Amino acid sequence: MEALIPVINKLQDVFNTVGADIIQLPQIAVVGTQSSGKSSVLEALVGRDLLPRGTGIVTRRPLILQLVHVDPGDARKNDESGREGEEWGKFLHTKNQIFTDFDEIRQEIENETERISGNNKGISDDPIHLKIFSPHVVNLTLVDLPGITKVPVGDQPKDIEVQIKDLILKHISNPNCIILAVTAANTDMATSEALKVAREVDTDGRRTLAVVTKLDLMDAGTDAMDVLMGRVIPVKLGLIGVVNRSQLDINNKKTVADAIRDEHAFLQKKYPSLATRNGTKYLARTLNRLLMHHIRDCLPELKTRINVLAAQYQSLLSSYGEPVEDQSATLLQLITKFATEYCNTIEGTAKYIETAELCGGARICYIFHETFGRTLESVDPLGGLSTIDILTAIRNATGPRPSLFVPEISFELLVKKQVKRLEEPSLRCVELVHEEMQRIIQHCSNYSTQELQRFPKLHEAIVEVVTSLLRKRLPITNEMVHNLVAIELAYINTKHPDFADACGVMNNNIEEQRRNRMRELPAAVPRDKSVGKGSAGPTVVSGELHASGVDMDGAKAPAAGPQGEQDSTGNWRGMLKKGEDAPGSGPGSPLKGVVNLLDVPVPVARKLSSREQRDCEVIERLIKSYFLIVRKNIQDSVPKAVMHFLVNHVKDSLQSELVGQLYKSGLLNDLLTESEDMAQRRKEAADMLQALQRASQVIAEIRETHLW
Repeated sequence: MEALIPVINKLQDVFNTVGADIIQLPQIAVVGTQSSGKSSVLEALVGRDLLPRGTGIVTRRPLILQLVHVDPGDARKNDESGREGEEWGKFLHTKNQIFTDFDEIRQEIENETERISGNNKGISDDPIHLKIFSPHVVNLTLVDLPGITKVPVGDQPKDIEVQIKDLILKHISNPNCIILAVTAANTDMATSEALKVAREVDTDGRRTLAVVTKLDLMDAGTDAMDVLMGRVIPVKLGLIGVVNRSQLDINNKKTVADAIRDEHAFLQKKYPSLATRNGTKYLARTLNRLLMHHIRDCLPELKTRINVLAAQYQSLLSSYGEPVEDQSATLLQLITKFATEYCNTIEGTAKYIETAELCGGARICYIFHETFGRTLESVDPLGGLSTIDILTAIRNATGPRPSLFVPEISFELLVKKQVKRLEEPSLRCVELVHEEMQRIIQHCSNYSTQELQRFPKLHEAIVEVVTSLLRKRLPITNEMVHNLVAIELAYINTKHPDFADACGVMNNNIEEQRRNRMRELPAAVPRDKSVGKGSAGPTVVSGELHASGVDMDGAKAPAAGPQGEQDSTGNWRGMLKKGEDAPGSGPGSPLKGVVNLLDVPVPVARKLSSREQRDCEVIERLIKSYFLIVRKNIQDSVPKAVMHFLVNHVKDSLQSELVGQLYKSGLLNDLLTESEDMAQRRKEAADMLQALQRASQVIAEIRETHLW
């Protein structure tokens, strides 16, 4: 059991060298109000005057005090410098310097405190580590903390109370810490700040030991019997009363040994029944026993914690990589690894698979078949075309000559206009794939190639080369996609098998409708004669009428006459007839026979004739049929073009491009310069790993039999 405390002391030394608080080691923290006698208790445990004394706040930095018991004959063996001496001290910050004069130790504590905390009574949480070797002490590890104060004095900051409390809580919140709550006997225990702070983190009092100081300074007629018996404030680890040296005793150079003798005499006289369970010597033995048992309980968990942390830091150090020795090989390896990871991300075989969103090749597939495909399907074949637009195109295509049939040129002009609308979504598809190829660069940098984080300049250079390659391929791919649409516009293939089938079905439907309309004509009307006497003979106007006076849609031509003229004013034929038959327009008329067509009102909106409706319907069906054929071709050919000209080309030429641009002897030193942050983190991780490995060795030296 006695071997356990030195083990903890070794562990503290190991972790203090790297300045880490990741391991919560068992220790005893001394808590109390200012001038309650904390430092006096510690000096009594050591048996020597070694701590700064005075009025006001003296302890302004945590002091980790390790007491190591040595046999008188082992003094020389434990003194690393070879100097003889029965008692000596060592500071961690002075390395192996030995202090045999305890006045020098006190002075060094004051100097080190002022070096960090200044001389204006400010505090610091940076601890001072002091190790005392003596045959007169028991193995203990104690932490002396600044005293609790309420009102700032001198140059202290206004929040000095909060600073000190936070500092104390930082140490006693450690579940492996035993709290030594020091309270003066001449104050009411119910107002003890030390017990109050201890209870905040140790509500059950399982790791709190109360020490009552200044038993000899209580008011006349009062005693601490009830307090020492635990009747006032019950504390599970117990209450121990001690008598400190007064300031007069210290000024008169009264030794600690004499003070302990006087304390024993006082306890025998004042509290004879409790003398054996109070006093400094009993406190030292109790603390030693408590700490050993506490260490025994904490050790298994401590061992597990150290092993887990060692594994974590080993993994962290591996991710930082080893220092670069062969620059050429390292650069080539990093370039090859990045190019491989980039291609694997596109192929879907990357080591790190994204689970939050689509990435790489899967995203490109989504763009092709979901985004691009749905966008094309949402394009209306007749979008932007009204019936009037189609009718106007038909008329414009006929020129000055009236046509008997629907001109093909009108279909070609209209279908080209509709096919042209497929170019914009096709180019947008190229842009989306280009953006995804850019995102893959960042994905590979963050997840796949951790080593690149070590070399920020190399990372920037790789990103620049890949971005430049993608930027170079973008206009080429855009031009190809533009050409795909231009190819469809260059030749309207009305002999396309799918289009020929659609035209055949359409012609059959139109012929059937024509026959149906012919059957619906009145039986009394002969189909090969004039309609009536008013007919001056066969009339053909713009191909609207047959010689029989019946138009191609099977409608009966109106008879010439006053009623017929009145009914025909709404069309071109009526306008011409009005010009011929108007009163006074003959050769013998006194009026000039000139008709100003601009003066003839033409209706803005009119009802289409049956033939016009039929012509428009035919054109619409043909446009829709041919547009669907072209859309199907574009939907198939654009992804193929993007894959060939952009994606596959970048995959195939990425590594050669990176090697050609970056693998140059003049760039090696610059590209493989590590960031200062990375080098510092690797050093810290290596130091911590080394400390954890040493700590693991220290714990492994303990035999299981030592625990019991």
